[in-house]
Amino acid sequence: MERTETMPALTRPAGTAATDPGSVLLPGHDVPLGRWTTVRRLLPQRQRRMVGAWCFVDHFGPDDVAERPGMTVPPHPHTGLQTVTWLLDGEIIHRDSLGNVQPIRPGQLNVMTSGYGIAHSERSPATRPPVMHGVQLWVALPDPARAGAADFAHHADLPTWQGGDLVGTVLVGELGDARSPAVVHTPLVGVDLAVGGPRPATVPLRHDFEYGLLAMSGSAEVDGMTLEVGVLLYLGAGRTELTLRAEPGSRLLLLGGVPFEEPLVMWWNFVGRSHEEVAAARQDWAAGSDRFGAVADDPAPPLPAPALPTTRLKVRDRHGGTRG
Repeated sequence: MERTETMPALTRPAGTAATDPGSVLLPGHDVPLGRWTTVRRLLPQRQRRMVGAWCFVDHFGPDDVAERPGMTVPPHPHTGLQTVTWLLDGEIIHRDSLGNVQPIRPGQLNVMTSGYGIAHSERSPATRPPVMHGVQLWVALPDPARAGAADFAHHADLPTWQGGDLVGTVLVGELGDARSPAVVHTPLVGVDLAVGGPRPATVPLRHDFEYGLLAMSGSAEVDGMTLEVGVLLYLGAGRTELTLRAEPGSRLLLLGGVPFEEPLVMWWNFVGRSHEEVAAARQDWAAGSDRFGAVADDPAPPLPAPALPTTRLKVRDRHGGTRG
């Protein structure tokens, strides 16, 4: 399906203070992911399609999967992006066409780089924890990485940063002296902020990054605005720090990066630069091309690609404007 956003943004309430007039609350919407899982899609949206090179944000759960299959996403393709998977609860097994079979559990990170093409599946194991909760994120790859080789990395240990009552696990990029081992191709940061107490806390930021913040659980107060689960707070660029107060036990996800200026076409599981490029990827997948390969140890039939729309796919910039 085409990645579009139909819900309006919630602008700042009248009379509230702001350190950045670009800040805005962006409500997500529910999207079925297979038969058993529904995700809250927070990016892309009509008003804000990207935060840095982060071009896609899905938050799922917490879901009771004790008596249900959990995540069951059969083999499917990707081009032009990295997937970043992070769990708060549960377990998912990643399988890909490079031959990797890798369980992921809370506190661990999976980063898959599609390059020119890769296929993978994501499934809850038969014996699994009763709750599934996490995020899957996409990062748009720049030239020339998007035409490069596919790759996969699993990181069982990640560095942490502490500021007051906040403990930040650095998924990608760096915060303070903590630097993630994950390889990315544009200046980025992604941090899981665990709130241990009620005191306000300050997080250092980069002036040249734009940022977004979402609550994976609990809630937070930022810039006089209440951030709750199901909403992305876009913070803009130009900040050197962020002060927030959050409910103890909350888990917040901070995403940031240098604004990504390359225009994109996003459709189904492909990120490209033109209608023709995406149409060629779809054709290669439908034809069973060696471009994507076969997913290791997954006997399920590949997910069929949907039909392309009857009109040309639009090239969009990070603000949602069209080109060409």
